[in-house]
Amino acid sequence: MSQMFMEKVKSTGLAHLSYILGHQGQAAVIDPRRDFQIYIDIARQNECRITHIFETHRNEDYIIGSLDLARRTRAGIYHGHAIDFNYGNPVHEGDTFNLGDIELAVLETPGHTFESISLVLRDKSFGNQPVGVFTGDLLFIGSVGRTDFFPDLLKEVAGLQYDGIFEKILPLGDQVILYPGHGAGSVCGSGMAEREFSTLGFERENNPDLKIHPRDEFIRYKIGQKPEQPPYFKKMEEYNQYGAPSMQTLPEPDPLSAEQFEKAMAEGMLVVDTRSPESFAGAFIPGSMAIPLDMIAAYAGYFLSYDRKIGLIVESPNDIDLAVRYLIRLGFDNITGYLSGGMYTWETAGKHYDRIAAVHVDELVRRYETDYDFILLDVREEEEIEQSGMFPGALHIFLGALPDQIDKVPRDKPVTTFCGSGKRAIIASSILKRHGFETVEDNLGSMAACKEAGCPIVK
Repeated sequence: MSQMFMEKVKSTGLAHLSYILGHQGQAAVIDPRRDFQIYIDIARQNECRITHIFETHRNEDYIIGSLDLARRTRAGIYHGHAIDFNYGNPVHEGDTFNLGDIELAVLETPGHTFESISLVLRDKSFGNQPVGVFTGDLLFIGSVGRTDFFPDLLKEVAGLQYDGIFEKILPLGDQVILYPGHGAGSVCGSGMAEREFSTLGFERENNPDLKIHPRDEFIRYKIGQKPEQPPYFKKMEEYNQYGAPSMQTLPEPDPLSAEQFEKAMAEGMLVVDTRSPESFAGAFIPGSMAIPLDMIAAYAGYFLSYDRKIGLIVESPNDIDLAVRYLIRLGFDNITGYLSGGMYTWETAGKHYDRIAAVHVDELVRRYETDYDFILLDVREEEEIEQSGMFPGALHIFLGALPDQIDKVPRDKPVTTFCGSGKRAIIASSILKRHGFETVEDNLGSMAACKEAGCPIVK
């Protein structure tokens, strides 16, 4: 009979953390991702069958893989009862589930969402003391989850989050290991630690959000936060409450010649170029959208359409699988093909390409000192601006809002895009190009380079 095990599965880009644990032939998965095969493989390696699937809440930032995983394994799906799901089984405070000597007990911990639950882990062969707790998006390592999804109920949900953390989670004991639903880089919170291991005792002493007391002060703090909400969140909520399209296997985009690729573009295919900012700036297909590979999870949901075909340009064929995974986790399933041979194929076929000039940080400083007439477009989030300041005279438009606010950008001057490191700046540059801007530049390195070069930053 199998030994007790627990494994964390990290989905990069989304910084999504899911878990599989089991004992004596049974296993449970907590918050599975859509490309679910990894859980079946882990269960098989541990001689277990997946019997339970838990959802800590209706996720907003990715499609949960519960339904497809259940179809493959015949496992039961369990989630909070505060909203009506089209599938699965509602659970309530105090419900327990046993997998051999593992016990998972339900705590109702609303705040991030109303149906949010946490799962307390016990090893019954050693008594009743909790060993760990899976908190979903309620409590993170170094931070707490966002509470802005219900704008008319901000005070209520912030108070519920406080109660869940301080009255239910922390009293479990300082020794309890914390297993959150996300790590650093997730759009479901900010300020998370880079480390993905902690205990409730360590968080009690070191998590800055847990030092905000009393309850009213915590509520004011949470109400004051205004994180960005990507438009695709609504689609994720719909899919995760009513069921997403089934996907038992990953899409396999076709390799397309330059001629086939060009024809597909003419028929409406949107080109997503996943190469590095440097590669895209050097040569890109006019009309294409730059989204560097590791930025897809964070920004594709702002710009891509669910009813439009997608064609990929990649740095290497090895990037195709990861690009597909990033896209399907957000529900972008209509991936038609990729440019076989990459930009080399396009160039040698004599097809037209464009480029974006790179502006070094020293040139930015020189322009500032000589009153050079240009627009520095800063596309970082408001929170980043408040924390680290900005270049004097820069025009600030958040990247996700740029297509809707494109008329705020003057067209009669050169526009240089700027962000934290240059990756979002190249996305902004491609948006400007797609909207007909002629003189577009990209500041590679952006704020990171400015800090090294001593730019004149103001707050």
